Amino acid sequence: MLAMDVLKAIVFPLDREGPRFVGIFAVIALALFFVWEGLGLLGLVLTVWCYYFFRDPVRIVPQGEGLVVSPADGKVSLIVPAVPPAELGLGDAPRTRVSVFMNVFNCHVNRVPCAGEVGAIVYTPGKFLNAELDKASEFNERNALALHLPGGQSLAVVQIAGLVARRIRCDARTGDRFGTGDRFGIIRFGSRLDVYLPEGVEPLVAVGQTAVAGETVIADLTGAQLPRAGLSK
Repeated sequence: MLAMDVLKAIVFPLDREGPRFVGIFAVIALALFFVWEGLGLLGLVLTVWCYYFFRDPVRIVPQGEGLVVSPADGKVSLIVPAVPPAELGLGDAPRTRVSVFMNVFNCHVNRVPCAGEVGAIVYTPGKFLNAELDKASEFNERNALALHLPGGQSLAVVQIAGLVARRIRCDARTGDRFGTGDRFGIIRFGSRLDVYLPEGVEPLVAVGQTAVAGETVIADLTGAQLPRAGLSK
């Protein structure tokens, strides 16, 4: 039983892009062993890192009407009022934007924050600034989705490339219907996800908090839970 628990803790299913990259890293590591054992060991470490980068673990999505979950693993880096990307056509009224920054050690599979129908998807080329910067939302390469929610509200989720990231993959299509926590894409290798909550909805997370994709509740559309503040300890 203990062996099975340990195995589950270190072995994860991979995103569909994972096997290809892990294979490339493994071949390079093997070749480096023929050059110098030290380089081979470094290659082995990078191969293990690549495996964990593309991990796609099962998540337990909280059930409840109106719950909005984090679209990414990482740190809540910003919570600010901001206008959704103009290309989505969601109006020019500021909404609360919750930004989750993913470093190169986080799981990078992206998940839908709330059940709804994809109303628009717009890719915008741009720069590759540090994704933790506020201006990355405006200037960096991004892929923005508008979700129409069952209650008539709308929500935007934006995949943003960062310093190291050079490819955004979005598996969603306009008209697709998703459930809360469903997978919809991935970004390689370090980036950020922005969620623009419906107007009037306050966040239930704090800046600096660690978020888990598909599990951490970042807002409640019903207003049943009061806004929260964070305290470092």
